[in-house]
Amino acid sequence: MPDSTPPLTIDDAGLGTIAHEPGVSKPDPILEVDNLRRSFGGLIAVDVDHLEIQRGVITGLIGPNGAGKTTFFNLLTGFDKPDTGHTVFNGASIDGQSPSKLASKGIVRTFQLTKSLTRLSVIDNMKLGAQGQKGENFFRGLVPPLWAKQEHEIEARAEDLLERFKLDHMRDEYAGTLSGGQRKLLEMARALMADPELIMLDEPMAGVNPALTQSLLGHVKDLRDLGISVVFVEHDMDVVRDISEWVVVMAEGAVIAEGPHSAISGNQAVIDAYLGAHHDAPLSIEEEQRRIAEDETVVAAEIREDIDTLKAIEGEKDS
Repeated sequence: MPDSTPPLTIDDAGLGTIAHEPGVSKPDPILEVDNLRRSFGGLIAVDVDHLEIQRGVITGLIGPNGAGKTTFFNLLTGFDKPDTGHTVFNGASIDGQSPSKLASKGIVRTFQLTKSLTRLSVIDNMKLGAQGQKGENFFRGLVPPLWAKQEHEIEARAEDLLERFKLDHMRDEYAGTLSGGQRKLLEMARALMADPELIMLDEPMAGVNPALTQSLLGHVKDLRDLGISVVFVEHDMDVVRDISEWVVVMAEGAVIAEGPHSAISGNQAVIDAYLGAHHDAPLSIEEEQRRIAEDETVVAAEIREDIDTLKAIEGEKDS
């Protein structure tokens, strides 16, 4: 279970005076989305009119299965292209840019199913996350003195992060030997190698054993303390309550609610999205009569079956 460390209040996060409604403007948004649409055939997966992500806070993105959360992540990070829409990061358009270009601008993500390179060592996985490596140029790579100093600096930084994430003892092991939880830690640590301003985490706690959950939660909170904006998808409401200052709710591809967890938990649109719009509605007379008739039919069938069973038992006794 999450620890008892309280998250920042919405006042601390600069969100205390804004309305709790979909698409509300934020005091200092790092990311802004307008009219973002993505469909697959006749299915509309994402249909977001407007959304702003506040800088420097942890934003939880929740919604029932099939709400479009991961597709939304893919659109924002360049792993998929929208049919329509406009996205702004730090005041500049990032429409149509590739994941690598976005990473160089400061947007990185992790995946629900981790993407570690299993046949590379842990330290080599980490070094791949660094941006602007001089040795990546083919001709410059043939002259080690041109990039050796930077390589040493990158390796030293990678080792510091591995120590922070308690993976330093696995430094030279293949990434494929790590447990599922350790791979989540590796992916988060590798994301920090890019010096991001915004990290997007897709179900960071999924498949993680309880022993590592607390560690992952602590590292997510540390990201905020480092001044990094965080957006994460999560289904565990205890986790969402513990680490998020602001919650965005999606259903059927659209944003249906925003606000602190305390406001979201009692929001009727959110309850309807998870449980169905008529989950607590009173039955009409016709519907009530239909259900009573169905129940009576089932009960009558069970009684007939019991009578037939008793007759068969009596017949066996007489014989």
